[in-house]
Amino acid sequence: MTLSNLPPLVTVFGGSGFVGRHVVRALARRGYRIRVAVRRPDLAGFLQPIGGVGQISFVQANLRYRQSVDRAVEGSDHVINCVGILFETGRNTFDAVQDFGARAVAEAARAIGAPLTHISAIGADENSASAYARTKARGEAAVLRAVPDAVILRPSIVFGPEDGFFNKFATMARYAPVLPLIGGGHTKFQPVYVNDVAEAVARSVDGALERGRVYELGGPEVLTFRQCLETMLRVVDRKNPLVSLPFGIASLMGSVASLIPFVKPPLTSDQVKLLRSDNVVSEDARKEGRTLEGLGIEPVLVEAILPSYLVRYRPQGQFTKIDRTA
Repeated sequence: MTLSNLPPLVTVFGGSGFVGRHVVRALARRGYRIRVAVRRPDLAGFLQPIGGVGQISFVQANLRYRQSVDRAVEGSDHVINCVGILFETGRNTFDAVQDFGARAVAEAARAIGAPLTHISAIGADENSASAYARTKARGEAAVLRAVPDAVILRPSIVFGPEDGFFNKFATMARYAPVLPLIGGGHTKFQPVYVNDVAEAVARSVDGALERGRVYELGGPEVLTFRQCLETMLRVVDRKNPLVSLPFGIASLMGSVASLIPFVKPPLTSDQVKLLRSDNVVSEDARKEGRTLEGLGIEPVLVEAILPSYLVRYRPQGQFTKIDRTA
């Protein structure tokens, strides 16, 4: 194979993260060459077996350092930004990663004339009380200013083997006598399977998505926070009581937890602010076909996937006998 007929090269920022690793897998199956741009390439080697020999390579890049971003995209035929954070640590602030970082990737893609796919989030809003949602919105705006024909994907809460939602509460169910229902557990989510998100990203690289548009990705059902926890408890065969926790108290607890050094907080005050708003696909996106269904992707149910990776949280793990008649 000569250089002129090599498969297209796709650079994936955050390719070793939760969503990114599934994006890499979806691209590898299609035969693309993949360059994984991450802060610690030495910790991303687990991605190597996903592709063929020489199909996946690694490059060091940090969105806070523009020169590393420019170097990472050199020679790319498509650029994907999967980088996002749920809470701030040190210099990795929401502004640095989701605003400045998103702009850096977009400007680097524009400089080489490469198409761009940017992963944002449902709820991105410049007027939100949440810094996470505000910076997601500013990142989107920066991306579209730099690359007007970029594809922006906004998933709802993403679930899968390495997720930070169901795994977090399943872990809490092991040790905590009760589980908290923030704000009474009425917030609505539309959980979307990580492989469905990755498929949408891969199709954007294929050219199947209309460029310059914002797509909202949600699963086949809308669940309240309470229903999500009830589903998780049913899967892990535990009966922890669910106790309502007012937003104010939850926010105070999150603020205190965030002050503890070197400890990943179970909940931050900013995440509590996010829980004050529903996280579901908008009616406009549904009508205009800017959804998974509109892309011809049949979204997967939560209960079809949760048992495949939450089984380890059952009292006796995979050996727990489940009463199917209950």
